[in-house]
Amino acid sequence: MYAILLGIHIFICFLLIMAVLLQSAKGTSLSEAFGGGSSNVFGPGSPASIINKVTTVLVVIFFFTSIALSVLSSNKSGSSVINKMQQSPATQQQQQQNQPKVPLESR
Repeated sequence: MYAILLGIHIFICFLLIMAVLLQSAKGTSLSEAFGGGSSNVFGPGSPASIINKVTTVLVVIFFFTSIALSVLSSNKSGSSVINKMQQSPATQQQQQQNQPKVPLESR
């Protein structure tokens, strides 16, 4: 399940990148790049194109797959392959020798 969802997530990432790159810029003139020019901030804008709607849908899918991957990865065990390996007896003896001796009786 995790691998399938990860594959879908990566595919959505590539589609989202392509959708963002295919969009045309709103302000293409030099005056609009610095905040000048006539803009319709609160007025009627251009109707949403199909690429804007596709981008919105891809962002929503990306959001939900990100959350699902986060939940699924938190359910996995946090152990590593290295933690599962047994230590050699020589390493265990060295660790025991390096530990400080604690007196059991007080004087």
